[in-house]
Amino acid sequence: MRSIAKLLRHVRELTWLYVGIAAASVLIAGTSLLGPFIIKGATDEVVANVQGHGRGVWMILWFAVALLVAELLQTVLRNVAGYWGDVMGARMRAILSGRYYSKLLRLPQRYFDNTLSGSIIARLNRSITEVTNFLTAFANNFLPMLVTLFAVLVITGFYSPWLVIALVVIFPVYTWLTMLTSPRWQRIERTKNDHVDQAGGAFAEVVGQIKVVKSFVTERRELRRFTDDYDATIGLTHTQSSWWHRMDVARNGALAVIFFAVHALILVHTMQGRYSVGTMVMLIQLVTMAKMPVSGMSYLVDISQRAVAGSKSYFEVMDEPEESEELGSATRTELRLPDPHPGEPAIVFDHASFAYSDSKTDVLSGVSFEVGQGEKVALVSESGGGKTTIVNLLLGLYPVNGGRILVHGEDQSRADLSAVRATIGVVFQEPALFSGTIRDNIAYGRPDATLDEVIAVARRANAHPFIERFDAGYDSLIGERGLKLSGGQRQRIAVARAMLKDAPILILDEATSALDTRSERLVQAGLEDLMADRTSIIIAHRLSTIASVDRIVTLRDGRVDEIGTPAELAVSGGIYNELLDLQATGGKKSRKALEGFDIAV
Repeated sequence: MRSIAKLLRHVRELTWLYVGIAAASVLIAGTSLLGPFIIKGATDEVVANVQGHGRGVWMILWFAVALLVAELLQTVLRNVAGYWGDVMGARMRAILSGRYYSKLLRLPQRYFDNTLSGSIIARLNRSITEVTNFLTAFANNFLPMLVTLFAVLVITGFYSPWLVIALVVIFPVYTWLTMLTSPRWQRIERTKNDHVDQAGGAFAEVVGQIKVVKSFVTERRELRRFTDDYDATIGLTHTQSSWWHRMDVARNGALAVIFFAVHALILVHTMQGRYSVGTMVMLIQLVTMAKMPVSGMSYLVDISQRAVAGSKSYFEVMDEPEESEELGSATRTELRLPDPHPGEPAIVFDHASFAYSDSKTDVLSGVSFEVGQGEKVALVSESGGGKTTIVNLLLGLYPVNGGRILVHGEDQSRADLSAVRATIGVVFQEPALFSGTIRDNIAYGRPDATLDEVIAVARRANAHPFIERFDAGYDSLIGERGLKLSGGQRQRIAVARAMLKDAPILILDEATSALDTRSERLVQAGLEDLMADRTSIIIAHRLSTIASVDRIVTLRDGRVDEIGTPAELAVSGGIYNELLDLQATGGKKSRKALEGFDIAV
């Protein structure tokens, strides 16, 4: 239960609710205990009246009134505590969910590379739900019963120490049997959770790629993969549940034997004249009250085991190393890095090396080059040569394994990543849009932008004409990932979004690759305007785009091969020269060779 205690400390702002629920539980226990004492008095009064020396009917009625008041008071207190418990559960869910989401946003790209998005979502739903369900049930039901149990032990101690000993023995016996049950149950539960997470991850992945699934007619295979995981949980549940219920028979059997001894002791003592009939009735009621929380411990242990497993999953994520301590806002201009000093390069790669964690081979090795302020530099390599990796490293999505990267004179490893990213505008090869309106997507980096500003950048990106054709114009909903737009339309929205961000450094990762020739020319005109007096790194899809840059950096096998102007590299005999020769010769073989460089003729 240490993980549950850790969770409660994790949400200390709910302390006043914990205290309120605990206080209400004490009062509920007090009112619950009034009942047996009132019934004891009423029973003894009835016996006295039967024997001819009682105080009459009115006294019996007063006992009935007292019992009514105690019941009403207990009802009010239970509902107040229940209300607080429900509020605590809702607030805890909101706090834990928010912190989980905040944590995910601070995790490095490597975490998302190695974890299915569906698994991340499933873990959020399962872990937090199981924890909050347990704490709500504990606060609303079990805590009052446990307080009552403690009071029962104290009261019965005045009548017989043997009763207390018998009742106290229950707990080590029950705990011992539970300890025998728990480890195996937890192992099976973790395995079940893994299968559920894998099924959830596959589900989310297929829903996101449903066109690909249908086009390759793999629906049955994907369904089988999904159902296999859930079928595995059925077999595991057979084993888990069988083990749990066998041990539950042992636990409750032990309880039955102990309570037999308790009831026998009370009845024998009454027959011997040590207790009055009223005292016997009271003690039986108190013992029954003690039996309720003990009998309910099976359910409590069940949901607590799930909560423990859920809290461990939650803290596994919360304990992951972060790429930054705080969430910055990449939309605020004041968070950007200061401009570099005059004559100082805007970007420096200084013997930078990088390899993915699961790879023994460096993707980049000793890469060194500089990009001056306002300079346009193109990256050229064969497919998989490291161009996009350079972009990812520049954005701080991965740390370099060796060397360093400077942005505006700041060592990226020591700079605020939010400030670094706020200094860079990017148009990725795959335009990543969000569900919502066209205006929301263009203004994603500047949500306070006016409609006029949004329209202005949309015109420059050649997006305004097709936007106007929608009935709702800029307020048109584009669906998840922009599925209502064509590839070229999505790309133009992405270009407009980067234009509106107006960052001093611009990265174009094949930004016009999804456009037809006419649209590309129009968008390229806007990009040329955007790149004016702006530091730009370009991964181009067409040689015509590369020809207009200031310098080209070619990469071969993860290393810098050549650096020079287009004119210089056109006659150097290197990669760029090869590309020009292939383009000039034309033909199918040339086109196929160019595809290896991700270059279009």
